[in-house]
Amino acid sequence: MVRWRRRLTGAERLPVLVQYGNRSWLVPTALCAVIVGADAATPHSFAAASWLVLVPAVAGGLCGPVVTAVFAVVVVAAYPLVDGRWGPPQGLGVFFLVVTGSALAVPLSVLRARAARYVERLRGAAETTRQVVLRPVPAGWGGVDSAARYLAADVEARVGGDFYDVLATPYGARVILGDVQGKGLPAVSVAAALVGSFREAAFHEEDLATVASWLEERLHRQNMLSTQLGATEERFATAVIIGFPQDAPGEIAVVNFGHDGPHVLSRDRVRQLAAGQGSPIGLAHLTGGLPPVERVPLDPGETVLIVSDGVTEARDRSGTFFPLRARLDGLVRRADGSAAITPEGIVDDVTAAVLRHTGGRRTDDCALLAVRRP
Repeated sequence: MVRWRRRLTGAERLPVLVQYGNRSWLVPTALCAVIVGADAATPHSFAAASWLVLVPAVAGGLCGPVVTAVFAVVVVAAYPLVDGRWGPPQGLGVFFLVVTGSALAVPLSVLRARAARYVERLRGAAETTRQVVLRPVPAGWGGVDSAARYLAADVEARVGGDFYDVLATPYGARVILGDVQGKGLPAVSVAAALVGSFREAAFHEEDLATVASWLEERLHRQNMLSTQLGATEERFATAVIIGFPQDAPGEIAVVNFGHDGPHVLSRDRVRQLAAGQGSPIGLAHLTGGLPPVERVPLDPGETVLIVSDGVTEARDRSGTFFPLRARLDGLVRRADGSAAITPEGIVDDVTAAVLRHTGGRRTDDCALLAVRRP
């Protein structure tokens, strides 16, 4: 069975100053050594001792208040020993400048530390939201192997309008992947509402058409509420629901709300299911009905991959779209008929390719979900 997890890769990696924050004191230490070394190595007419005021300033931007205070004391104490040793004396005026700069660095460090704690609390809230919308799923949940990745366009936001889930139900495993129109908190709110509705409806309702009607009604009520709260536009979402019927192991049931067709990968070929002909969730009142439930053959060992348009519309520097189909064809050729085409392997390969293609400069969220019967 495949383990479900979310990784920080490529452009999602934490900033350097966050990753190595516990070693940030090395930067002002190295700067102090460079200044003293430059003062000693340059001609006597060149004096660099006054540059020591940069050390506590840099420490204040990188380190905590205590470490910054230590550097401030060290610089103030070291300046009289360094001044005039390898160059002309700078005088009391420069010494007072060093003292003043060192003294100001400490309160600035305190303010920066408070801002960092505030940002950390925001990150915690964003992570909590992500766990609600994109909850982790145990390996083999619902009797299927699954793997997923989510790449937020805004790394710090951690979650946006794309959503997915895998359910174990009395009628077999059911999965969903969708993409809410728009960005920001309204899109997250709609994604959370749709995921919550899917989790309840897909478990209790045997007919996927009824599940689809639940989602349509839920988004309709969500839009009504948003309008009353001052929203200027109604939201809609494209999505794909796939059911793995227990009584039909050779096929799947698909409901496609105007989403790109999923790709099906076997050991020797890739085929794409038809794109959704029905309306997106929230627009059924304009088209006169919900999309139908279609039965699609699925051979043993075939893997279904669903992606949001953040993957298919990812662009490189020249504006070229990410070639998803070509990437999947290449993956099948490289596998050469082996059993290496797993949901985890597919999702890892496509995620890494998208990050390389975009260079980490994504303008839309990317969601990927791969699932198969063992």
